[in-house]
Amino acid sequence: MQHDASNRRSGTGRLIFLVGPSGSGKDSLIDASREPLAAAGVEVARRVITRSAEAKGEAAQGVTPEQFEALRAQGAFAMHWRANGLDYGIPQQVDQWLAKGRAVLVNGSRAYLGEARKRYPDLLAVLVEVRPDVLRQRLLARGRETAEEVEQRLARSARLQALNDPTAHVLDNSTTLEAAVSALFGILRDEGVLPQL
Repeated sequence: MQHDASNRRSGTGRLIFLVGPSGSGKDSLIDASREPLAAAGVEVARRVITRSAEAKGEAAQGVTPEQFEALRAQGAFAMHWRANGLDYGIPQQVDQWLAKGRAVLVNGSRAYLGEARKRYPDLLAVLVEVRPDVLRQRLLARGRETAEEVEQRLARSARLQALNDPTAHVLDNSTTLEAAVSALFGILRDEGVLPQL
């Protein structure tokens, strides 16, 4: 579903579009940041994914492809895309939060970033990067894919590297989760989403 960005009103909240390759630690970063973000008035959107609810990973709403298509047809998503054989949807609730002046963090997609920026011209893009050797280890350790599928994800990641938005803030998550959380909050403070300490 596409939207006219001119409908945005001044004074609305800011969309924080967190992107990065599978295995870069976005889910862990979001989970570790969720409570302090909530305390600072930042909402965290829960994605709808065509992956079973029992699958390891983020606290997303798992739906069947048929359920996803029905939701999409009903206009339930502010944004949606397909990646790695799965469909991802961001509920319309994000627009309600933004309209109330709240910042909203979304676990996004690098391939969809251009479309997201059309919809939300003032979005804050944060690119989570990780060294290739660390990325391979993380993908293998989480056990969602075969070794061949992991290599396909790594190849896709390398292709998408060329699509990186030069205005995105780069966050290195190759070391500790604590360091990544600190870096995220530093970016949000620098961008005025969170108050300076």
